[in-house]
Amino acid sequence: MAQAELKVDNLPAEPLDAAAAFHAGHLHSAITALEGGADQLTIILPPSPTDHDDWRRAVARDLARKFAPKRVNVLGGGSEEAVQSMLAYLRGAPGITGQYLPLHD
Repeated sequence: MAQAELKVDNLPAEPLDAAAAFHAGHLHSAITALEGGADQLTIILPPSPTDHDDWRRAVARDLARKFAPKRVNVLGGGSEEAVQSMLAYLRGAPGITGQYLPLHD
């Protein structure tokens, strides 16, 4: 099972601007990974306040639905250790898809 990761380092502070920037600059890369050999894609986004949660959930949900049975999840924030721990967890949890998972340090 091929696992792909898409790390996005910077997004605007405002939720609508961040969603637009993600869709314009990164969505194509996610779709390309899923149309290719990836069976699982985890999108890693920078930390954000909770007013970004809705668009992040929508990205996870809509990509997971479109590309099922492939798995798509979105991680938000967290330390590198937290990200790596969640990636390891997701590798062993085949039933988890379409989720936005905000991380903490």
